Amino acid sequence: MSFTFKDFPADRDDFRSDVLAGLAACPKSIPPKYFYDEAGCRLFESICAQPEYTLTRTEGALMASRLSDIAAAIGPMDCIVEPGAGECAKVRLLLQALHPAHLVVLDIAGGPLSIAAQSLSRDHPGLAVTALGMDFIHDLEAAAPHLPEGRRLIYYPGSSIGNFAPGAATALLTRFRRLAGAAGQLLIGFDLKKDPLQLHAAYNDAAGVTAAFNLNLLERLNRELDANFDTSRFRHYAFYNPTAGRIEMHLASLAAQDVSVAGQRFHFALGETLHTENSYKFRPDEFSALATNAGWPLKAEWELDGFAVQLYGNVD
Repeated sequence: MSFTFKDFPADRDDFRSDVLAGLAACPKSIPPKYFYDEAGCRLFESICAQPEYTLTRTEGALMASRLSDIAAAIGPMDCIVEPGAGECAKVRLLLQALHPAHLVVLDIAGGPLSIAAQSLSRDHPGLAVTALGMDFIHDLEAAAPHLPEGRRLIYYPGSSIGNFAPGAATALLTRFRRLAGAAGQLLIGFDLKKDPLQLHAAYNDAAGVTAAFNLNLLERLNRELDANFDTSRFRHYAFYNPTAGRIEMHLASLAAQDVSVAGQRFHFALGETLHTENSYKFRPDEFSALATNAGWPLKAEWELDGFAVQLYGNVD
């Protein structure tokens, strides 16, 4: 077994600075990457199991049913790189099909990533696994020295690209292209536009797990930044914006109130929201246009029940 873990705490965004800047902005917002503390990671796994949230199950079914076609389209690969790998579950299918020599996984939640990647390494004794605990959105380029030479596949599943506005998505895809190198490829999954009622239900599950996930952000601020949010005075609010083509998640203030965070005071008016996440939905041609603008030519694509996976090849 070959397993390496490296943490990059000095390279991460300053949580305190980002939060204070977001609360001082108008409208108030906090980057969604800060959802994923230990409790947030557990809650997100539970979201993926809710009956209303079909995205994860559909992507898994698509990958399983078309795996041989996907592997044939990709061809031989020396290394798979997965940014935002989380529990390292989705990459296992690709490992079985492609048999790369190296796997490099990146995630801001370094502790859970290390545990998951080490378990994966035990299951694949011939695979060299490198886990990098890092905020890849902030400093993706820091991963480059830890990548082996050869043909690289950037794997970005789960519609995570939907968290970025179109310009930011194009910028991230451009950085992926540079990280992949001259012979690199990109395999990416994204949620498709569909019935707004279906999208609304997915982010407002009956069990309230998504609401708990959203409110846990305030609990994290209380735990880590000496904040005094009363979560009973905020309401999870998520809706589909058809004009922008995105789900928006907010925390709405149920009263006029002041809160203290890291020694600074912030006022919330009645009904004012803290914007916590966007999740863009695409038509296949809309997404391929983003990727083309980032320098990725489309090679192949697959769809199942409102979810798409596309394969791109690099051009330097």
